[in-house]
Amino acid sequence: MTAHQYSPAPVDGYSTPAAAAPVNATVSIPGSKSLTNRELILAAIADGPGTLHAPLHSDDSQRMVDALRALGVGIDEVDGDSEYGPDWHITPAPLRGGGTVDCGQAGTVMRFVAPLAGLADDDVLITAHETALHRPMGAIISALRDLGVDVDDEGRWSLPFTVRGRGQIRGGRVEVDASTSSQFVSGLLLCAPRFDVGLHLIHTGDRLPSLPHIDMTVEALSRRGVRIERPSPYEWVIQSGTPRAKSIVIEPDLSNAAPFLAAALVTGGQVSVPRWPTRSTQPGALLPELLRAYGARIERNNGVLTVHGSDRIRAVDLDLSAASELSPTLAGLAVFADGPSTLVGIGHTRLHETDRLAALVTNIRALGGEAEELDDGLRIIPRPLHGGTWQAQHDHRMATTGALVGLGVPGVTVDDIGTTAKTLPEFAQLWQAMAATAAGQ
Repeated sequence: MTAHQYSPAPVDGYSTPAAAAPVNATVSIPGSKSLTNRELILAAIADGPGTLHAPLHSDDSQRMVDALRALGVGIDEVDGDSEYGPDWHITPAPLRGGGTVDCGQAGTVMRFVAPLAGLADDDVLITAHETALHRPMGAIISALRDLGVDVDDEGRWSLPFTVRGRGQIRGGRVEVDASTSSQFVSGLLLCAPRFDVGLHLIHTGDRLPSLPHIDMTVEALSRRGVRIERPSPYEWVIQSGTPRAKSIVIEPDLSNAAPFLAAALVTGGQVSVPRWPTRSTQPGALLPELLRAYGARIERNNGVLTVHGSDRIRAVDLDLSAASELSPTLAGLAVFADGPSTLVGIGHTRLHETDRLAALVTNIRALGGEAEELDDGLRIIPRPLHGGTWQAQHDHRMATTGALVGLGVPGVTVDDIGTTAKTLPEFAQLWQAMAATAAGQ
């Protein structure tokens, strides 16, 4: 299966399967989107050809591949061992401009490729799908200008904009407020080794969401021999130098595993995910701890993580600032809890593919539940739920949460399950197979 041979579920009206009994499933999850797109950037500026084994094949990762190819990087599909698609062999080349990068809905593409475009030899127009043009880009535009890169955004401080590449970026000290997205930090750090004098980056905001994603970036750079210093928690110094070419195996996407593992709690069953890493910088690595708070029993055996549900789901009060991308799944669990739950540290998710806080509240209320927005999160009070339409709102995490809620509430329809192709095109097929393991199906 190549990147252009996805078979996502029909876009309109996905009737979510309701489990008549506990599920008992093993679900193999494709590669991490976050790791795949970071390693693609580093492979593109490395000192020689390299290979990504078991990368994620999804809309987001294909957008990154297309962007790098537009900049002159060679990326070829080669046979690999993954059941989800071929490996990628990447051949670096001098970066060329003169073209357009369409980011689709991929935040990693728009935030990671913008600095890379400054190293191209000509102008690069960066745009996105109309549903993603609202996503914050001002911090990266400001940082690039401070580093001497000419960015023409016609005064919008948002996409689309043109990066006027001149083949090099001097680098040096720059301040950035990444309060709305850690991707601003990661995008600059990933390209910093190719700056003439490296980069001294300081985050100036009061908070920095999703620190594990920045740790992931730092680890990926270090693995390729890039020297990094961290004088303070919000400060990074990257030495100039070319990252080493490597052969990298991509971990499963632990965040994409979240709704499947949560299904064990909703049904009182068990779900196992193989190849679960012993340690990982993915925010999804926090899932065992978070699901345990809801009452799950966690088991690890020979690289397989198994989550066991019980006869109830506990109410929680959680700070999800380190793992905000898990918040839709965890909100879906909270509607079945034995009391009110509060999820905080996720105010910045109002600026994701959709306003996730508003979308969750709207969808939960539409099914008879009770939820309210807080300044920085959600409060969810369980109520008896009924069937109805769950609106994905062009957001893959919203679509998978609708499927999770539908597992415990008959008659739920997700209006656009096809949006899961953003990071997991196989979602509907995997979900159906898991649900079918419930007795009586």
